Amino acid sequence: MPGAPSGPRADLGEELLLASRLVAGGLRQNELSVPSIHCGACVARIERVLGALPGVERARVNLSTRRVSVAWHGEAPPPLVAALNEAGFEAHLHAAGATEKDPEMSELVRALAVAGFASGNIMMLSVAIWSGADAGERDLFHWLSAAIALPALAYSGRVFFRSAWQAVRRGRTNMDVPISIGVLLAFGMSLYETIHHGPHAYFDAATSLLFFLLIGRTLDHVMRERARTAVKGLAALAARGAWAIEPGGAQHYVAVDAIRPGMTLLLAAGDRVPVDARIVEGRSDLDVSLVSGESLPRPVAPGALLQAGTLNLTGPLRIEATAVAGSSFLAEMTRMMEAAEAGRAGYRRLADRAARLYAPVIHVTALATFIGWMVATGDVHRAVTIAIAVLIITCPCALGLAVPMVQVVAARRLFERGIMIKGSGALERLAEADHVVFDKTGTLTKGVPDLADRGAIDPDLLAVAAAMAAHSRHPYAQAIAAEGRARDVRPVVLTDLGEHPGMGLEGRMGSMVYRLGRPDWAHGDAGRPGVALSANGQLMCSFRFHDELRPGARESVAALLAKSLSVEILSGDHEEPVRRLASSLNLPWRASVPPAGKVAHIAALTARGAKVLMVGDGLNDAPSLAAAHVSMATASAADVGRNAADIVFLRDDLTAVPEAIETAGEAGKLIRQNFALAVAYNALAVPIAVLGYVTPLIAAIAMSASSLLVIANALRLARRPDRRGAGRLPATSAAPALEAGQ
Repeated sequence: MPGAPSGPRADLGEELLLASRLVAGGLRQNELSVPSIHCGACVARIERVLGALPGVERARVNLSTRRVSVAWHGEAPPPLVAALNEAGFEAHLHAAGATEKDPEMSELVRALAVAGFASGNIMMLSVAIWSGADAGERDLFHWLSAAIALPALAYSGRVFFRSAWQAVRRGRTNMDVPISIGVLLAFGMSLYETIHHGPHAYFDAATSLLFFLLIGRTLDHVMRERARTAVKGLAALAARGAWAIEPGGAQHYVAVDAIRPGMTLLLAAGDRVPVDARIVEGRSDLDVSLVSGESLPRPVAPGALLQAGTLNLTGPLRIEATAVAGSSFLAEMTRMMEAAEAGRAGYRRLADRAARLYAPVIHVTALATFIGWMVATGDVHRAVTIAIAVLIITCPCALGLAVPMVQVVAARRLFERGIMIKGSGALERLAEADHVVFDKTGTLTKGVPDLADRGAIDPDLLAVAAAMAAHSRHPYAQAIAAEGRARDVRPVVLTDLGEHPGMGLEGRMGSMVYRLGRPDWAHGDAGRPGVALSANGQLMCSFRFHDELRPGARESVAALLAKSLSVEILSGDHEEPVRRLASSLNLPWRASVPPAGKVAHIAALTARGAKVLMVGDGLNDAPSLAAAHVSMATASAADVGRNAADIVFLRDDLTAVPEAIETAGEAGKLIRQNFALAVAYNALAVPIAVLGYVTPLIAAIAMSASSLLVIANALRLARRPDRRGAGRLPATSAAPALEAGQ
């Protein structure tokens, strides 16, 4: 029957149905892994093939992760895998949370090494020929070059040859087709010249072309792996299972996928919440940085709602599941990140866009040149030689280097200044940014609570508090203990010392019962901020905390505003500390914004035409970092945040943000100059080659010269003077502190 699944997997339709999930509008959705996706033509082809299947509502390709999301309706799934296989794309079901090996990366690295080795050695042999070797030596060097080039092209060229053949045999084209034709013609003509003792051969042009193109292909592959790493890091936060409690009290371990709403689970201290749930019994402190971005634990009690992926810190809890794993908070965050990455797949490297134009224009030009010279002279050898000269002189080496060479130089320049570029398109997008969104805690501020009014604390009371605080991992307690060590207070011994999860610490010293923790628990006064120390219920002293601005925060904001960029604060923290910070920096702000709210706000800005730069650090910032036009994260950020960001700055100084934007702008100018140089070169060289004034040897030299010109222009960025500190105030250590709320 037409359209029915074919092949040995007769049960594939059933597997697709079982693996699908319900989405809005009553549709079902499947995730397919298609490892052979590598360019925009592949994306368009796959979406067109799948979109034509009966029942398919939409198909969206994620170029970064090489996955296809297909939404369909009906009782039976369309033949998705069979259709992709027929179109020349091997596909299989994507298993959520699975780590897929990517053998193409190792193949690219090996191919790059072989091509580099071959082109280097052939270049050395070519120098001897150009230096005036006699006919016998010239033939020997040509045969040696052929012996090196043939296995190198067979091994390294298969990356392009395989893709080109798959496209041609199915009646379509891609950017690998002209590359393959140019390489094979150059080698074939060189071999012909060698056999007939010709004076010129162009083995170096063929291998060098492969080498430079493989550099770009490998860098592109690395970028996609970075995108996959962000989602993998978020998936690593998911619990693998939990202990379920039967109505009779018996306990048994269940995998997270088997947890259903209404099941009662036991959550020990140190465990992650497996699914969205509600506390039935127990009190504890919860690390909710995944949700709010705040490093301070949140006390929780019976009735509190818990999100999947958050971490239970201090006490055991009995919880009731309210959702399955697939619809819990952590799964939604993962889907948001993947959706943001899929949206980002619309960006194309400038070289790729230009290379698309290269293929048809140069093919037609070379063919017309061959036909013209055949008609004019009737000399097949001369016509082929001139046509090859046209293909070689217009080869995309300079075009391919225009973007990655500038990016490499810019990345090195930024790395020397403590800024790491992770994606090949990050600089281009950073130069386009016109709206900057800052997270608060850990980004504009240090994110670590510090004691305020240290000199006003009585040493004897500090000794008691520090002795108690040393037994807790709560950030407030650690700040108090650190102050005790710094002031070298006398040691104090307490007995019966214990921690009450979500409340604080309690211990005895003689007849006195000391409590250190929440004021309402320590002495019954809920209106007092900070941490209270009480003795037998009487307040002895209070500890207040503040969160200092990150060094360079003021200078960074001032520099961004001076560049006419819009700047705002978007935080998951409570309103009061966010308002206080925004007021001190004179910036607009939004507080208590959850991860989905941050993504929605960035989407709204994007819809209005803004190019958003998101600067964050927390786990909760990962989806918004992925959704923004471009993103930066601090080195102290959570692993997921760093992986989701395009750029990571390794130093504490926040002036890394305007410095990166300035470098990106300079890099953008150089990239445009490189493209102008490449276009001017082709505009001058092509007519000369078509008229027959250029031999393939001269064409190869001209091609190399154009590449060297592009490289030299890119290196200008490395020679720019270091202007760090110029035109801005040094970061001050006396920046106003921001009090941390309870």
